[in-house]
Amino acid sequence: MEVNVKLGQNNYGKSDIRLVKVFRDSSRHRLKDIWVDVALEGDFEAAHTQGDNTYLLATDTMRNTVYALAKDGLTSSIEEFGMHLIQHFIKASPKVKSARITFTEHLWARINDHDHSFSREPTKHTATVQGDGTNFTVSSGIGELFVLKTTNSGWEGYVHEQFTTLPETNDRILATIVTANWEYNTLEVDYNAVWNQVYQQILTTFTDHYSPSVQNTLYLMGKAVLEGVPEISRIHFSFPNKHHILYNLERFGMQNNKEIFHADAEPFGCIEGWVERA
Repeated sequence: MEVNVKLGQNNYGKSDIRLVKVFRDSSRHRLKDIWVDVALEGDFEAAHTQGDNTYLLATDTMRNTVYALAKDGLTSSIEEFGMHLIQHFIKASPKVKSARITFTEHLWARINDHDHSFSREPTKHTATVQGDGTNFTVSSGIGELFVLKTTNSGWEGYVHEQFTTLPETNDRILATIVTANWEYNTLEVDYNAVWNQVYQQILTTFTDHYSPSVQNTLYLMGKAVLEGVPEISRIHFSFPNKHHILYNLERFGMQNNKEIFHADAEPFGCIEGWVERA
């Protein structure tokens, strides 16, 4: 039986474009290492329903564009580069109405403050830029920030019922991998400076309090970021709770004075939430 259908929301693009740029404007080189995903939206119905590719921009062209525009257009932040790319793609095809550029920037640290030798860090600078070439929305983030404190954390006062086996404690290891994403209330932003400020604030807040729960630490981190960075309207955190369990050494006739732990694998708790301006 023939059914009436119509094309719904759709987009297409190029993913996992891996771009490295070396800034050689002085003897002390700088490095940008970013993975880019491009997604275009527009009037692509003819391509889907009739196989008419007249106004389609090849995804291979999108890849080439990222590399070519990076030469002069990638000068500072990935967020600003995203707006530059979107303006180009909007002009490139009359059928493209908007674009979304997603970035993952891998961070490199200098080895012994060397001018041109680096080691890659696990933490990442992420960003998503969307727009129609004139109006933009930008969000930035932090990925794979591993943090751990060996004490000054606990978990008490929670619900106990028939399946509860976990003992309460006021002294445990708190470890997580921070994923943070935030939205801006203005485009007049020094994106690199804000990212570094948020990064440092997260680290500072992680250390500066006794944590009765991961939830409380999430809230305090978000509050501190919003108090310190007026350009941010709200921030989202995802904290997988990477459990560290005291290992039983008594069966070997040994005492374990909170020294030896098993870093537990899955399953793990995951605490997530937005902290927003009231």
